[in-house]
Amino acid sequence: MIQRNGLRVLSLYEGFFSGGARVLHSTVVAGLHQGGRQQHSVLSLHHEVRREATLQRMEDDPRYRALRAAGVRIGSLGRSTDANHDPRVFTEAELRAAAHQADGAHVVLSLKEQPLRLVNQDAFPDRPVIACLHRSDPEHQGDALNDLLTAADRGRLAAVVCCAESTRDAYREAGVPAELLRVVPNGINLARFRPVQGARRLALRGAAGIPADATAVVYAARYDEMKNPELFLRSARLFLELDPQGQVLMCGAGMSSANPDLQADLERIFGDRPDLLARLDLLGVRHDMELVYATADVVALTSTFGEAAPLCLIEGSMCGAVPVTTPVGDAPSIVERIGFVTSYDPAEIATTWIEAAARREELESARTAVRPRFSHVRMIAGYSSIIERTHRDAGLRMARV
Repeated sequence: MIQRNGLRVLSLYEGFFSGGARVLHSTVVAGLHQGGRQQHSVLSLHHEVRREATLQRMEDDPRYRALRAAGVRIGSLGRSTDANHDPRVFTEAELRAAAHQADGAHVVLSLKEQPLRLVNQDAFPDRPVIACLHRSDPEHQGDALNDLLTAADRGRLAAVVCCAESTRDAYREAGVPAELLRVVPNGINLARFRPVQGARRLALRGAAGIPADATAVVYAARYDEMKNPELFLRSARLFLELDPQGQVLMCGAGMSSANPDLQADLERIFGDRPDLLARLDLLGVRHDMELVYATADVVALTSTFGEAAPLCLIEGSMCGAVPVTTPVGDAPSIVERIGFVTSYDPAEIATTWIEAAARREELESARTAVRPRFSHVRMIAGYSSIIERTHRDAGLRMARV
């Protein structure tokens, strides 16, 4: 039986839906809970969330199932984004339920700043709060930045964990006290995300309909303005024109034929070239991204803002694909020595994909050398240290009162 040290931690989620931040935070929570030193639980404000033209239910989410399998207790306030209510107003019943969960915790983690609107309610118990941030655009977060600053001003915010240096810098400039900001770089499970070689790689490509000598570019992103899917599609058209055997794979929430906005984009950009569109596959949300990446030669990112430490670049490169990214967030430092940074010109992006694929084997030793840097073990240890320090400092303050 796991022996825990009594440190109880509650994580607040806006909801369970596809996205790198939820993947990373859930990895941290499961790892710390199973490690035995801390006891973790999760409270989700919503039980279902509509995003990227898809209604995503908590119980269907793989992060939810993974946390439950790890023994993490999960509750919900039962909200739905489809309901017609003010997201900033909480009922007495919701506040009682949240207070009950927080009363049992020593430390509260907020996955991104949005749940802090709950923490700032007078009825929410006085617990040290750690906000865990995963973007570099506080100005695009609506009221959430004000909620973060309010929590800091009221003394509720004990620390802010930033997944990237660009996140730390952006939020410091936005007014978050510098002494609260800590950087813990993103990490992944290197046993899961690893290269596939030889006959197995050929078999995976064959099953995906990718010829052995074709260049395959994978795009793993939700359909969102910050990801700039139009730039990706314009680059993809030029790439497919330049490479008669090129293949493009699009994965993520909203990257399916069920998304009318994406369908309109495809019609506008590829309407006169159905032959090119035939080599572009819409895969939607996938829960086996390690296999998708293993079939690819290039993992592409075309975002224009908001990115911090993009998970797709880390996962894809550790599976053997060459990362090619626009200059957003910490992406340039992530791909240093193992990939390429482009401008926002579709022609440059397309030709760089071709160059990157041609140099995939050449860059293999560099990818191998940087693997330890991206280990999720280091990420989990970083979070653990901040949580335990926060708990210890809170105890010292109480002892002095």
